[in-house]
Amino acid sequence: MVNRLKSIMDPDEHRIMQEDCNEDTIGIGILTLTNKRAAFDKKQSRVMDFSATMGDTVLDVPLENITKVWKEGLLMKKVCFTAKMEDGEKTWKFGVFSNGSWLKTFKKTLEKLEPKNN
Repeated sequence: MVNRLKSIMDPDEHRIMQEDCNEDTIGIGILTLTNKRAAFDKKQSRVMDFSATMGDTVLDVPLENITKVWKEGLLMKKVCFTAKMEDGEKTWKFGVFSNGSWLKTFKKTLEKLEPKNN
């Protein structure tokens, strides 16, 4: 799976997890977790010919800005996070296949980041 985030990634940055999903307010796209950020690339699909095109990276949040990560839903599984942004805290909810796996990976990635901040 290729996304536009790859073109702006730092040389020491690597992709940890990635999935096609839907965000409640943004729509469909690709959620990517790296060792430095969480990002979401918008995607546009056409039902008529089953084509999909990548849009812009509409969400690019440094991991150090993420204040809370959780999962919700039994049928509509979501991984959610809240982050500090320039205009206050914002929350995003992504419909993913395995919200438990996403949550575990998110938390491990954030834990690895914490010693660098101390």
